[in-house]
Amino acid sequence: MMNSIEVQSLSELPAAAERLIAAHPDKRVFAFDGAMGAGKTSFITRICAFLEVEDAVSSPTFALINEYFSPSQGAVYHFDLYRLKDQEELLGLGAEEYFYSGNYCFVEWPELAKQLLPENTVYVSVREPGNDGVRLIEF
Repeated sequence: MMNSIEVQSLSELPAAAERLIAAHPDKRVFAFDGAMGAGKTSFITRICAFLEVEDAVSSPTFALINEYFSPSQGAVYHFDLYRLKDQEELLGLGAEEYFYSGNYCFVEWPELAKQLLPENTVYVSVREPGNDGVRLIEF
């Protein structure tokens, strides 16, 4: 069964983040799909805030992986695979170790990682169906 949340403004993202995590209390890997500029990184930033991440959260576009720290959750990993060339490059980063670490992993642009992601990965779609700034988050 798919859940969906309509987000009218950035001020509603914290509640959406809490709802996503609460709906999947035993899941640790989340794969985010959506067009460029749809709000994936903004949503992940709010999820990290909910998880009490102390570090500044930003898109790891060039680093591919950012590691954050949460006193309640330990390490939290944020992947941006947009610039990834192929699955071999992802394997070279040790991605499977992150994905199966038991730590939270948030993966933007997960297409090349699909064969490596755990079976219980939560797939999250972030879309802007109209031009009114409303976002639809489905998981």
